Amino acid sequence: MSAEPDGPEGRLRRFATIWSRAVFPVTSTSLTRPELEEVLLPLARRLSDALHTRGLDAEEGRAVGAALVRAHCTDPEALSSTLDCVDAYLVLYCGRDGDPQDLRARASRLQHAMAAGYAQALRERTLAEQEAISKAALKAQSMVAEALHASEARFRAVFEGAAIGIGIADLDGNILQVNKALLRMFGLSEETIRGRRVTDWTHPEDAPQTWTLYDELVRGEREHYHLEKAFSRTDGTVLWTNLTVSLLRDADGSPQYQLALMEDTTERRLLNLRLRYEATHDALTGLPNRTFFFERLEKALGAGTGQRFGLCYLDLDGFKTVNDSLGHAAGDRLLVEVADRLQACATAPGEMVARLGGDEFVALTTGPGTENEVDELASRIMNAMVAPISVDGRELTVRGSIGIVEGPAGERSPAEVLRSADITMYRAKSAGGNRFELADPEADARVITRHGLTTALPTALDRGEFFIEYQPLVHLGDGSVRGAEALVRWLHPQHGVLGPDRFIPLAEHTGLIVPLGRWVLEQSVRQAREWRERYADAGPLRINVNLSPCQLTHPRLVQDTVEILERTGVDPGVLCLEVTESALIGADDDLLKPLRRLAEMGVDIALDDFGTGYSNLANLRRLPVSVLKLDRSFTQGMQQYPADPVDLKIVEGIVALAHSLDLSVTVEGVETGAQADQLRLLGCDTAQGWYYARPGPPEHLHNLTLTDAT
Repeated sequence: MSAEPDGPEGRLRRFATIWSRAVFPVTSTSLTRPELEEVLLPLARRLSDALHTRGLDAEEGRAVGAALVRAHCTDPEALSSTLDCVDAYLVLYCGRDGDPQDLRARASRLQHAMAAGYAQALRERTLAEQEAISKAALKAQSMVAEALHASEARFRAVFEGAAIGIGIADLDGNILQVNKALLRMFGLSEETIRGRRVTDWTHPEDAPQTWTLYDELVRGEREHYHLEKAFSRTDGTVLWTNLTVSLLRDADGSPQYQLALMEDTTERRLLNLRLRYEATHDALTGLPNRTFFFERLEKALGAGTGQRFGLCYLDLDGFKTVNDSLGHAAGDRLLVEVADRLQACATAPGEMVARLGGDEFVALTTGPGTENEVDELASRIMNAMVAPISVDGRELTVRGSIGIVEGPAGERSPAEVLRSADITMYRAKSAGGNRFELADPEADARVITRHGLTTALPTALDRGEFFIEYQPLVHLGDGSVRGAEALVRWLHPQHGVLGPDRFIPLAEHTGLIVPLGRWVLEQSVRQAREWRERYADAGPLRINVNLSPCQLTHPRLVQDTVEILERTGVDPGVLCLEVTESALIGADDDLLKPLRRLAEMGVDIALDDFGTGYSNLANLRRLPVSVLKLDRSFTQGMQQYPADPVDLKIVEGIVALAHSLDLSVTVEGVETGAQADQLRLLGCDTAQGWYYARPGPPEHLHNLTLTDAT
């Protein structure tokens, strides 16, 4: 049963039909066009399968290219027609479901692989012909006299019938004979080519060793050599060849002639150049792509002593908004216009612009004086962005952030340079954008360290790298220890002990703060139970635990707290949860509901860092708090004598207000006895600070309890 016209097999057959019609006119074969189609059909199926294979096996493409040579599709036009057909119709007829852009990219890589396989197979076939011709020539020269006529006839048949160009010259370089294939390649007649000398065919593109090898051969010091060589045609075009030159000796072994075998590789070379361009340039903007840029950067960084480089890393500000609001087509037109403007900024020798992807571009300058050149280049880029860009009738203002890295060649790798530029660009973006910043090694190191800590955070909790220190809360009236604040620390394997300011923001950013906060809460409550069991005579000690804004909004906050208290057998009144004032500014009832439920259970809620936010005193009435913790900034003026009268009035007013609302007051940052005395006179309830004790292990708290804290 034949395949449905619109089914997969039908579409595959249609692609094979189009392919056969494209290559049949330029194929030297005895097959009919339908017979050629049957030869190409399994090759089309292999291309279709390779197009959808995970990982894209390029070997399939190379195998198809080699199969074309075996099918006698050896004319250069056959390969060109095949690649054009694959480019235009493979995705259309064999694409099936999938991302069109990805399929086009995969089809392009298949073309590259086909060209490589075709070239390799054709080269192997040519070398086989060359070897056969060389053997025939040598055999013809060594035949005995009675067989000379027959051997010359065989050599003449090979000489005239070969598809590659053949020429014979004496050791002085005078051309004696050429075949018709060589005449066609050069566009010359036999009369015009005779009398010319081999040494007349020099070309500016000749490799340095070309004529050294030639001299060695005619002197008899080598038997043959092979290289790629260019020749100038009479019409001004360039003929590229794979050239093999062999030395022919007489019966006594003395050098007598030189034999040149030439394969025309001009079309293949142009095809490779086109494929190379497509592989190293951005399809949308035409700028060099990431691959090409890294090649140039690696070359610049490997330059000699005294050479420097400068790199501008540009990221457009707010480009996502353009894509989201106007569509990706408008975003593409915007990128094309930006690329044109950037290209106009980098026209000096040693300068180039590339697109790394998305809305990220780089500009590179090289030479001995890039310290000033890179700043000027960045300024030109910023100025080029000033004029609005018209897209679909809208005038769009383009802004960009640039990170600049400049320095001597040979000190850093391309990856290190690009990472520094990327970090610096984001620093410019964080500073408001539409500006450029210079790379700062110290800032880079901080960002890299921050990234390393962020990466290590998820497993640090499992490895037991966190521990808790406790700072006592002292009653100002009698000097007794009433509890402690739990402060988490990270014992990092490389960086040592890190305070919460180094990793809590990272934990909040990554979401790890929730499991970390739950662990701190459970460990702290267990410690409170241990204090109660071991030192029953000291009375119950309250434990204060900080809550981050992320924990406040977590749906299991109340449930986790209740489960921990029940599991440890600790009374809710022992626990005080500290929430910063800024986290509760403008809080609605949904945010306050978990805190109210905990407060109703008997858990104390402390408003931490009071006075550093908006200090909306009227808002205190609706918050479920029982403790105000004054920020240390209010007590700094009390370290001197006499104390700052303004600070005294402020603290006195806050204490009076808090007590009128039935709230207790705790003061942070107490460092001197004068501060403690003054705060006691002002009516503050409890305090903590280095005057009493620094944060430490849990057993230190009981030692302080047994001694006079004041």
